[in-house]
Amino acid sequence: MRLFTVDAFTDTAFKGNPAAVCLLDSPVTDRWMQSVAAEMNLSETAFLLGDSLRWFTPAVEVTLCGHATLATAHVLYSTGAASGRVEFTTASGTLTVNRSSDAMITMDFPAKEVTPSGVPAALEKALGATPVQVGKSHLDLLVELDSEESVRSLTPDIPALAAVDARGVIVTARGTETDFVSRFFAPNVGVPEDPVTGSAHCALSPYWSSRLGRPSLVGAQVSARGGLVHVTHDGDRVHLAGRAVTVFSGTLHL
Repeated sequence: MRLFTVDAFTDTAFKGNPAAVCLLDSPVTDRWMQSVAAEMNLSETAFLLGDSLRWFTPAVEVTLCGHATLATAHVLYSTGAASGRVEFTTASGTLTVNRSSDAMITMDFPAKEVTPSGVPAALEKALGATPVQVGKSHLDLLVELDSEESVRSLTPDIPALAAVDARGVIVTARGTETDFVSRFFAPNVGVPEDPVTGSAHCALSPYWSSRLGRPSLVGAQVSARGGLVHVTHDGDRVHLAGRAVTVFSGTLHL
């Protein structure tokens, strides 16, 4: 089976978020896919069989992943396996992907509403920062801080953050050079910090569009690797766009 490593939400190798992409040539077991994801030890490994797409962290299967979907689409386009609109059947429904003439890949994802929430008792101490606002978005918490610098300089206690009742914690603030910035921590699913998180932008897009009064925005995820996500909020959908770079391709031997 063909196996790739792709840096997503960047046009520069060794930046953005690396994902593994495995093009399956026959059905395999969930246990086998989980073992491959643990072997790859990236925040996400995508498995594609026909139009069926699934995503695994090193620890668990997840129901939505933006950067690994972008990476999968990039593999299909760059190898000539696809040229126009691509539809993936996933646990989050049908996800549609298109590539523009400038190699920007746009994904159509479900928007995630952010509802105001109380501050969990362990959250502020685990983050080491005082939230301006906290909201709940499906399985994640969204935490707004007072400035971009507060987000950049954050050094959370990852084991303590794992005690917070959430899949992950999205930390965000108004940006200085982009519309907003963010970081994403998900130790509960085996990802202490994710470099660039497409699924988090399904919540960040409607959140900041409402705050800034514009549907189309640019977000920077300011992890050590960093990456840019172009977002457009459209009702109950979010369009996420970015570029990707293949850094490795080879053969997976069973």
